[in-house]
Amino acid sequence: MSQESLPYDDRPEQPDALPEYAERVLEVAELIPPGRVMTYGDVAEWLEEGGPRQVGRVMSLYGGAVPWWRVVRSDGVLLPGHELEALGHYRAESTPLKQASRAAEGHLPRLDMKRARWDGGERAEGHT
Repeated sequence: MSQESLPYDDRPEQPDALPEYAERVLEVAELIPPGRVMTYGDVAEWLEEGGPRQVGRVMSLYGGAVPWWRVVRSDGVLLPGHELEALGHYRAESTPLKQASRAAEGHLPRLDMKRARWDGGERAEGHT
């Protein structure tokens, strides 16, 4: 996947420039309080632009400088390839987790989305 998947207005004029859409996604990721999460779709809805795939693409390319573990899949499954690092962050931040079943691969817990999901409510009035 390339930058062609980003909204048309957000392709950088300079190859090293961060696309405007990516900046906005990363700003939302930084707003999420410790111990809470938003799904890729939640972030897109907050921005009123793009969708879960576009947000996921931004996070995969540029998310290393922000609390990436707070932008998650809607099913609560930990990010493949980064499960243990994310789990360390979740435990340090007291993010609500569900115990893994014995059938779960690697017996890793999932996020408790009902308790961990943040709707942006505390900052919704400042949303532009």
